Amino acid sequence: MADAVPGGYSIETLLAAAAETGGAVAPPIVQTSLFTFDNYKAFEDRMAGRSNEPLYTRVQNPTVAAFEKLMAQAEEGEAAVGFASGMAAISSTVLAFVKPGDRIACIEHVYPDAYRLFERMLRPFGVGVTYHSIEEFQSDPDLLKGVKLAYLESPTSVVFKTLDLGVVASHAKKHGTITVIDNSWATPLFQRPLTLGIDIVLHSASKYLSGHSDTVAGVVVARQDLIDRIRDLTLPLLGGKLAPFEAFLLTRGLRTLGPRMRQHQATANLFVDRLASHPHVSAVHSPGPNIVPGLTGRSGLLSVALNDNVDIPNLADSLKLFRLGVSWGGFESLILPTRIGLNQAGEQNSMQRFGVSDRIVRLSLGLEDPNDLWADFEAALSKSART
Repeated sequence: MADAVPGGYSIETLLAAAAETGGAVAPPIVQTSLFTFDNYKAFEDRMAGRSNEPLYTRVQNPTVAAFEKLMAQAEEGEAAVGFASGMAAISSTVLAFVKPGDRIACIEHVYPDAYRLFERMLRPFGVGVTYHSIEEFQSDPDLLKGVKLAYLESPTSVVFKTLDLGVVASHAKKHGTITVIDNSWATPLFQRPLTLGIDIVLHSASKYLSGHSDTVAGVVVARQDLIDRIRDLTLPLLGGKLAPFEAFLLTRGLRTLGPRMRQHQATANLFVDRLASHPHVSAVHSPGPNIVPGLTGRSGLLSVALNDNVDIPNLADSLKLFRLGVSWGGFESLILPTRIGLNQAGEQNSMQRFGVSDRIVRLSLGLEDPNDLWADFEAALSKSART
């Protein structure tokens, strides 16, 4: 059973609760660009900030608000704000708190497009960015001295290394550093960083929160004052707002997050157990429950380092149930060989920067039968191995 949240109910019960919308169990889709007012005073009060009535969907919408409320409760935060993509959430959060002359300390093996944001946009604008290992973040209490914002992932992308978030949060508070973490891999079902002292949690909601591979979105959860700054500054001025229909789809996805994550975890456990002793596998990167404080489960996203005798293109082409593609967290199973990521076109490649091996394949284990997925992968692995 998932951990309890305030009120005594588990997160799964919270997420499955019917909407408070006049008897409708699902929140209605309020598909409108603007909201009007009954009289002059009501309009004046809203424009003057004396009321919080909906005004314009770029900054406020009831369908979006229903999703944001659910996410704030799930992550045990005071407030949340939705965005049109995970990158909109990342960029709008970072740009709300840093300015030229500030410094960001970022975890190594960060999400590739977050790395590109830092290198291609923020660094040329005069924001300093340094990259640090897990060990540096945990062991050096003065690493964050003079740092405005620490950008974290736990586990990290592709190699899935984990941080002791409580330790890092303690170091950050000592120096007044704002901590931001991408919690897309674990979801609030398996990790709630705000309870460990992290300041801001964000998600690519396109992944597990949606779960259906039909939505591109992001969300940020934090204290009220931090969310207020994002709402006041980068949400309206950068304009990366979450649309009502996408918010409706995300709320629908949250209803089944618990059962889906349990299925993803069960399949991942089966793969980890069997891959650990496989003769063609040199390493499995898939952190499990309690490997660090606060991480209570294992998601279905993992990576496998293959021996030199495995022909990786042949492996990928031999699979029947796994599809080749980017992203993850949906119902379908996907494979991404790192050699494809290492050769991605464009400037600033994080896999190259942090020395990711070209012998790794990333697997997103979907909701298919675990034994069918294993049979498919094992058969392709055996077929592609040179003797």
